[in-house]
Amino acid sequence: MIKRALLSVSDKAGLGGFAAFLHGRGVELISTGGTARALRDGGMAVTDIADYTGFPEIMDGRVKTLHPKVHGALLGRRDAESHRAAMQAHGMAPIDLVVVNLYPFERTVKSGANVAECIEQIDIGGPSMIRSAAKNHADVTVVTDPADYARVQAEIERLDGATSPELRRELAGKAFARTAAYDSAIAAWFARLADDAFPATLPLSATLKQALHYGENPHQRAAFYALDESGLSTAVLAQGERLSYNNFNDASAALELAAEFTAPAVVIVKHANPCGVAAAPMLEEAYRRALACDPVSAYGGIIAVNRPVDAAFAQALGKLFVEVLVAPSAEPEALALLKTRKKLRLLLTGPLPPPSRFRMSLRSVAGGVLYQEEDRTVLDEASLRVVTRRQPSPSQLEDLRFAFTVAKHVKSNAIVLVKDHAAIGIGAGQMSRIDSTRIACWKAREAGLSTQGAALASDAFFPFPDNVKLAAEAGIAAIIQPGGSIRDAEVIAAADQAEMAMIFTGVRHFRH
Repeated sequence: MIKRALLSVSDKAGLGGFAAFLHGRGVELISTGGTARALRDGGMAVTDIADYTGFPEIMDGRVKTLHPKVHGALLGRRDAESHRAAMQAHGMAPIDLVVVNLYPFERTVKSGANVAECIEQIDIGGPSMIRSAAKNHADVTVVTDPADYARVQAEIERLDGATSPELRRELAGKAFARTAAYDSAIAAWFARLADDAFPATLPLSATLKQALHYGENPHQRAAFYALDESGLSTAVLAQGERLSYNNFNDASAALELAAEFTAPAVVIVKHANPCGVAAAPMLEEAYRRALACDPVSAYGGIIAVNRPVDAAFAQALGKLFVEVLVAPSAEPEALALLKTRKKLRLLLTGPLPPPSRFRMSLRSVAGGVLYQEEDRTVLDEASLRVVTRRQPSPSQLEDLRFAFTVAKHVKSNAIVLVKDHAAIGIGAGQMSRIDSTRIACWKAREAGLSTQGAALASDAFFPFPDNVKLAAEAGIAAIIQPGGSIRDAEVIAAADQAEMAMIFTGVRHFRH
């Protein structure tokens, strides 16, 4: 039976109605600072925490609930005679309900506040009360999320002043998850202050955004969790059914590549690999050129763009079946056109975020996780080294840079052919690099695209000159690759013999 409640919240949304309900049932309300003032303003009788403990709030409120009378009242087991005797001996009136949410540390950090301001938003008393109440959930109900007020109220009404053990256990688990996430956010902030990308303990927390129908295959369960507020975690599904596991995976791959370009760009992805990429003055033209690279694979693919979708682009999609279109936004006329495509999912992300040096990637392996900085390297003009007698022309240099950017997002071994800022052939995920080169050239021929004078990018060095010879047979004019093979001299000689230009970047872009 709930006879006494302690309420201390930073987020006061919904508190007034819930507290009034408790007050109306004769529950004694104990509270702190601003929460107590808000309750009194609502016409409710409130006992200040200082009056309950007999000890004043001190140190600008840093110490107010950290007192044995609070934690004894929360942790005391009602079924243990010794606990009841101790509570009685020390004047500890049992607290049956705790309503606490924490200082807004995460929001304060996100606002760009200075270190001192962030430190003051590290809650100490709140997590302590939450943990005490959650540990003793056999007797105490703990509420950390305003969204749960209605459920708890309904339960109290249904059980005439009590809550069920099942609900208390569920809320206790949610409470511990909240304090764990809170502590993870604080630990991650301290790691950033120390510029420590790989702390001894990796602080991570993720919030469930949605359960998915199934995973990669129907027999696998899956869900989407948000690690931060960016990218797909904050995107709005403007139309269509919710995304699947594979949709999320492909949409992420498409979005990351589209964000690489400053010019209007269109990326078409199938099974996490780009099958069409182009940049042009207008999205419509970029789309037509991206689609030309591999129109067969584009069917049922994911498209990402780095500009607001306009009517011309929406019209250009024609009858191509597209699973998901990812864009920063969409113009009203474009939205109207897209709504006629009943099976299309339209995902609007808002402005694409700039790369962050703290952005990391996480992958599970047997018994652990692999954690690394994301590959955010951008080619530096000064780092490019022409190793052949022939120099690339300015237009070839642009295509080489474009191709190497795309190769960074193609599963290794990756070969990308580009002509006039558009991919014309992509070889992905092969065990041998020569096979990727063969596939890229074959794809271009199948699409009816000429490789004569095209640029070729390889995500890693050529182990043998056979790739160069095959590229020369296809009419490739220039190659960009990291270099670093023990046979670099043979590779360069093959390029010179074919009168091709070749650039070494010194940067490898494996993507497994």
